[in-house]
Amino acid sequence: MARNWMTAAAAAAAALLASAPLAAQSPGYGADTVRTRAPQDEIIYFVLPDRFANGDAANDRGGLKGDRLRTGFDPEHKGFFHGGDLAGLTAKLDYIQQLGVTAIWFAPIFQNKPVQGEPGQESAGYHGYWVTDFTKVDSHFGTNDAFKAFVDAAHARGIKVYMDIITNHTADVIYFKECVGKPVCAYRSKADYPYWTKGGIKGARINGGFEGDTVATKENFARLTDPAYAYSPQVPAAEKDIKVPAWLNDPIHYHNRGNTSFYGEDSRYGDFVGLDDLMTESPRVVEGFIEIYGSWIDRFGVDGFRIDTARHVNPEFWASFAPAMLERAKAKGIPNFHIFGEVANDAMDPGFLAQHTRRDKLPAVLDFAFQAAVREMLTGKAGTDLFASLIAGDVLYEGGEAMALTLPTFLGNHDMGRLGHMLDKAYPQASEAERLARMKLAHVLLMTARGVPTIYYGDEQGFTGDGNDQDSREDMFASRVASYNDNRLVGTAATTAAENFDPSHPLYRLIAELSALRREHPRLREGRTVLRHSGPKPGLLAFTRGEDDSEEILVAVNTSSEPVSLNVEVGYRSRAFIGLAGTCPTTASAPGSVAIALPPFGYAVCRATPID
Repeated sequence: MARNWMTAAAAAAAALLASAPLAAQSPGYGADTVRTRAPQDEIIYFVLPDRFANGDAANDRGGLKGDRLRTGFDPEHKGFFHGGDLAGLTAKLDYIQQLGVTAIWFAPIFQNKPVQGEPGQESAGYHGYWVTDFTKVDSHFGTNDAFKAFVDAAHARGIKVYMDIITNHTADVIYFKECVGKPVCAYRSKADYPYWTKGGIKGARINGGFEGDTVATKENFARLTDPAYAYSPQVPAAEKDIKVPAWLNDPIHYHNRGNTSFYGEDSRYGDFVGLDDLMTESPRVVEGFIEIYGSWIDRFGVDGFRIDTARHVNPEFWASFAPAMLERAKAKGIPNFHIFGEVANDAMDPGFLAQHTRRDKLPAVLDFAFQAAVREMLTGKAGTDLFASLIAGDVLYEGGEAMALTLPTFLGNHDMGRLGHMLDKAYPQASEAERLARMKLAHVLLMTARGVPTIYYGDEQGFTGDGNDQDSREDMFASRVASYNDNRLVGTAATTAAENFDPSHPLYRLIAELSALRREHPRLREGRTVLRHSGPKPGLLAFTRGEDDSEEILVAVNTSSEPVSLNVEVGYRSRAFIGLAGTCPTTASAPGSVAIALPPFGYAVCRATPID
């Protein structure tokens, strides 16, 4: 069966390579530029393979037998596998490319523990974050050969491939004897349960000579031999060798201190909702993950990593890991390998994100501050001056404004939910026209602001979801989940009960239009952001991309439900304007000033032409 599938995957890849629509590629975005393009040149599409397209029904159960608690497959339940796979994703590359996407980031595809959870609360690893085998593709998604076929087909179209990786934890395999039968396994601190006594301060002395986890030498960690300083870790006999590589099966490589509350010390040392939290301070763990993920670069030539739960790992780990991955990629002929960490934060706080680029030395982070700014502005909770604060914070990142250009920006995701749902909650009485107008405005900001626009799959089809996590992970193919199928999508009368790959959807068309503009105009990718107008209430936000002595691009949006008409400062040399999107003025009102008039939720993207 595996041999037949590998042959089919190779055949599918060959067909896609031959049929790659070169007309959809803008100059500088063909297969020959995949390795040379800078991170800020990309437009990213983030997808969960299980929820996108089912190309091979034979792998729906991952080769397992039994009910959903054994196979993880139940297409009627939002928390189980639905059947999407790499074959389906590869077959839909036309749809993705015609949207204007130049890089695909997908949720982890490593082999997962099929099902986890207490009785009655089980769910499946369809999302990819419960890894048991870090060296191969989950059998629900296909094979390593299917992944190779996907990467090759994407590269043939000039599309990069970014993998989602995890170093903070593995699947939940280790349990603690003291917590059996308890609803919560509370975190036990390093002060109350130090490494040198068994089960607490009054316990027997253990781990003699170990100098603590801040002394990151092999000699020091060789003296850490007993993992029972806080709890007594146990591994079920049936799962004692389940993790790959084999070193991951030894409890000594984990913190074993109970569940995190996501605050203070336990944010780095506690189990993430029960998942086995790795001791990333240990040189053995650092070396192990450098080899694991370096191998994916070597074997498949991927173009970047998104790092899950980066804020829950000690900074010293990243200071070793990230440079090692960049060097591994360069050795493979990938000079612009993009690494961006997930530093989840709900607030518009660039400083919180920036510390992870300065102290942790992460090359980039997901721009949660951008999402917060757009969310707060478009839900009416903040004025447009919040965007000004966002841009002012760019100097805080390591490398300043230059790094800010490489931060992936987004409107929503698989954890926090979709912006469409957030807008519906803020404006439950909004008309269909207003709902669409607000979502269009959000995408104009996403596609014209500094950073790397990241589209969450389904947003281009008006998906809204019902909230966060499982409620925001709808199927693109015809869904059988009742709570998905009753959602009110934006810009269409369709539902998720039928497949949603409609290139005529107004949001799909808008994103494709703006993607073309971004690819064709370098200033939208690398131009400096100059704030031209903002205020303390919803209304006009205007900024230009590029210096005022060159051909700057003016972006103006109206976040209010009332029309706006204002004069906006522009560069002295900007005298005439060419409309790129929306309604633009044709000439400046006076040197250094242009009149902007926008309807409710209107926008304008205008290229200035300077005087000689």
